[in-house]
Amino acid sequence: MGNCNSCPSKGSCSKPATSCGIENNPNNKIKNIIGVMSGKGGVGKSTITSLIAKKLNKQGYKVGILDADITGPSIPRLMGVHDQKALSSNGVDIYPVITKDNIKTMSINFMVEDESQPVVFKGPMLTSTVQQFYNNVMWEELDYLLIDMPPGTGDVALAVMQKLPITGMIMVSVPQDMISMIVAKGINMAKKLNVNILGVVENMSYIECPDCGKKIKLFDADDTSKFLDEMNLQLLGELPMTREVIEITHKGVDNISEELDDILTGIVEKIK
Repeated sequence: MGNCNSCPSKGSCSKPATSCGIENNPNNKIKNIIGVMSGKGGVGKSTITSLIAKKLNKQGYKVGILDADITGPSIPRLMGVHDQKALSSNGVDIYPVITKDNIKTMSINFMVEDESQPVVFKGPMLTSTVQQFYNNVMWEELDYLLIDMPPGTGDVALAVMQKLPITGMIMVSVPQDMISMIVAKGINMAKKLNVNILGVVENMSYIECPDCGKKIKLFDADDTSKFLDEMNLQLLGELPMTREVIEITHKGVDNISEELDDILTGIVEKIK
């Protein structure tokens, strides 16, 4: 407890080391821990987590992904490592699964025989598993550890914000009034727990005309601007609703278009 030397929040944390309650593995040296959160499922949170990880890795940073969505893990498939298992040498230390481009990943699906079988954990077991993935996994040296959060403001989100030294949080949304209201709950939760919110990524933001290239907003753009102003947040980037983004769920994030790569570059530059 209170091992500030290995904590990415060293020097900027408001909690005294003696009462922080955060455990850090002395074998790991993680510079930045960024949570990716959404108010509800189905908005592309895991896809965006994977795309950001790939972009950071492409820029030369050492990157890891902790899949904290224990009951709905999708990182292994998105990263193309769903057929692999995590190993342990002593029953305590867990070695992450490493993608072909050297991104370290950890997910509950690496620890079960059949990925299609449900993980039936109660709240305390869910939070314990996420903490184990942070404390016991041999992440070693990372510039960025991205945490793919489960949707909503439940036990896992609370545990991550309270028990892990989060550098900042990215909120993922889609341009609908109902979704904005739900996202606001997550934003207000983070603010109450003094977690820095880096900004919002809006997925399914627009479609692009295949003939003229014009961007067509399916919902009122003024609603998004008003929401960001009210929450005092910046828009990190807008992802279009395209077949390419939809197919990432099935084909992974290895090959993306130049247009999508440019959007991700803008997002990454704002969170670094």
